[in-house]
Amino acid sequence: MNRLFPMLCTCVLLAACGNDEKKPEPIRPVLSTLVEPQVQAQLGRFAGSIQARFESTLGFRVSGRIARRWLDVGARVNPGDTLATLDPTDQQNQLRAAEGDLARVQAQWINAQANARRQQQLYDRGVGAQAQLDIALTDLKTTGASLEQARSAVSQARDQLDYSTLRSDHAAVVTAWRAEAGQTVSAGQEVVTLARPDIKEAVIDLPIQLAEQLNKDLTFTVASQLDPSINTTATLRELEPQADATTRTRRARLTLAHTPDAFHLGTAISVTLTSMVSPRSELPRTALLERDGKTQVWVVDPQQKTVTARDVTLIERTDNSIVLASGVQPGERVVTAGVNSLKPGQQVTFDEEAP
Repeated sequence: MNRLFPMLCTCVLLAACGNDEKKPEPIRPVLSTLVEPQVQAQLGRFAGSIQARFESTLGFRVSGRIARRWLDVGARVNPGDTLATLDPTDQQNQLRAAEGDLARVQAQWINAQANARRQQQLYDRGVGAQAQLDIALTDLKTTGASLEQARSAVSQARDQLDYSTLRSDHAAVVTAWRAEAGQTVSAGQEVVTLARPDIKEAVIDLPIQLAEQLNKDLTFTVASQLDPSINTTATLRELEPQADATTRTRRARLTLAHTPDAFHLGTAISVTLTSMVSPRSELPRTALLERDGKTQVWVVDPQQKTVTARDVTLIERTDNSIVLASGVQPGERVVTAGVNSLKPGQQVTFDEEAP
């Protein structure tokens, strides 16, 4: 009896050890994501605005004091509409003086005509001297030249009076006023800026490093900041050759593929730059498993619901994501959390509807 008891204890212990060895690994719930192919790389997102491709800044062609500003910023104008007027007193005085000179010269020209006709008649009857006739004809020509000069002076004075009214020469929208009523301006000084609303473009400022790397493969996606569903594509039309001294950026102007109705002048937009790249995949940073000098991810077998460690080639690593060149295929499911707690062949549970 004493010898039988130790033998029974030994058998119980051996049976317990055998049960421990056969105990299966627990099924672990994991977070996962599906691998999606990526053929475009995002180079950045920049804020900008919708502006008119054609803008013109107008000013008076004469000096004077602005008497009235007829329109406000945002107003639409048609060709010939009045934008602003100067105090016309000086121009009106110049016109009256020119008209007075013209009336005086016209009277002189009439007298010169009569004198030349009279001298010609006397000379034809043989009672007039040739010298007197020559003087009369010369005076007629001189007076005729003075008459043309006086008429030109009147025409110029009328133009100067007309120039005291600033008008639009095309359909446009008033975008800025650079002078106010009561302000004295010189000829040619900038007064108002007009933009043609028929052709619009996107305008953004790009960092110098990115601006120098722009190529034909770049795609610009332009979207409204208030409603990103309103968007279109664009191509680079113009890149300013010099950078802004303060911001160290270069202004880029983009031609829109089509212009949505919601893209009004001044609309705030968001422009995303993308470029064609070799096929790659982007995953969360938490999916990466690094051990024994290898970079791996856990790939889920959706049928067996087990995981397998697979070597991957890493292209880029950020604080939140990794970019893989190879190792995984589109449509495969990769574990994104708890990668250090898994073992090859371990069974897992996951939400198949999770993106």
